[in-house]
Amino acid sequence: MIFRAVRDGRPYPEHNYTLKQWAEIPPRPLRLDQLITTKRELALDKLLAEDSTFYGDLFPHVVQWNGGLYLEDGLHRALRAALQQRNQIHARVLVLGGHEG
Repeated sequence: MIFRAVRDGRPYPEHNYTLKQWAEIPPRPLRLDQLITTKRELALDKLLAEDSTFYGDLFPHVVQWNGGLYLEDGLHRALRAALQQRNQIHARVLVLGGHEG
């Protein structure tokens, strides 16, 4: 299995972080098998697009909450890494509470 779990939706409270606030969080390496997705479906055209991060952050956004690492944004980048035989990605991690995951 690529990810720890696949969910449909976010179990954590709304954080209202802006892209500017996310950009202030330094990226760190995370193993793909530690991540819990918050989306069940993806668009294949976005997965295959070479410029899929053109308008967004280069690093996925992960929310750490109650011991879990939830992949909020960057599912396509994480899957692309897995298809390239990589088992980790660099992501920005927002700690909302709970304990370290």
